[in-house]
Amino acid sequence: MSTSVLGLARASHPEPTAAVTVVAGLLAWGVGHRPAGIAAVLLTVLASQLAVGWSNDLIDADRDATVGRTDKPLVSGGLRRPTLARAAVTAVVATPLIALTTGGAAALCVTLALVSALLYNWPLKSTPVSVLPYAISFGALPAFVVLALPGAPAPPVWLVAAAACLGAGAHFANVLPDLADDARTGVRGLPHRLGPAGSRAAAAGLLLAATVALVVGPPGPPSWVGLSAVAAAVLVPALGWYAGRAAAGSGGRPVAAFRAVMVVALIDVALLVANGRVS
Repeated sequence: MSTSVLGLARASHPEPTAAVTVVAGLLAWGVGHRPAGIAAVLLTVLASQLAVGWSNDLIDADRDATVGRTDKPLVSGGLRRPTLARAAVTAVVATPLIALTTGGAAALCVTLALVSALLYNWPLKSTPVSVLPYAISFGALPAFVVLALPGAPAPPVWLVAAAACLGAGAHFANVLPDLADDARTGVRGLPHRLGPAGSRAAAAGLLLAATVALVVGPPGPPSWVGLSAVAAAVLVPALGWYAGRAAAGSGGRPVAAFRAVMVVALIDVALLVANGRVS
């Protein structure tokens, strides 16, 4: 495998790219897509995630160099900017083209999600509305998956709202470990303005809202599994916050709160897939 291919793989933000793509595929299966439909959803979401990840590394290259992010291939020399720029443009163009195979409404929805995510990369990341692209893009994801299903009804409001809250909560949680590096390079999004404590509270509150929407939104009474998930969404962040304060007090790195909200996010993703059926 060539150095450029390896560099592109590393610059794609492989973990979140794989996670979002797999969740989209599982949701497509959950709402009743046939194999061809699942494949179209997977390819569309993969292209959009590659576009977002590659453009992010391209835009942030100077910032990453300033803080010594040698894990970034543009910083370490494992990838050239023109190569990454061409790859990003290709992925941006490919996303709506692939989505069109599932229908015009679905293609419009996923294009909205892509444009929103690209606007986060620049210029909204350093503004007080930095959370909005996360809410819009994540909310549009299940809407795209549902609209791509032939003959499916409109996406349920509770499903879109839950995904939007999940995305917004993930924004606050995702920024927590990088607050110091971001401060050095002038990034001043909403989490940075709220500070660590405010961001932890926002992440926990938004993820709790997503959990509640996923539990009470579908028809019928909430299951005991759903009610247990709501309890976990309350208790896990509280325990993580306590452990994080203890670690900070002893000189350690307070990552427990970040891990706690990630646990709740995983619970929400499982509920999202389990409760996604619309027909």
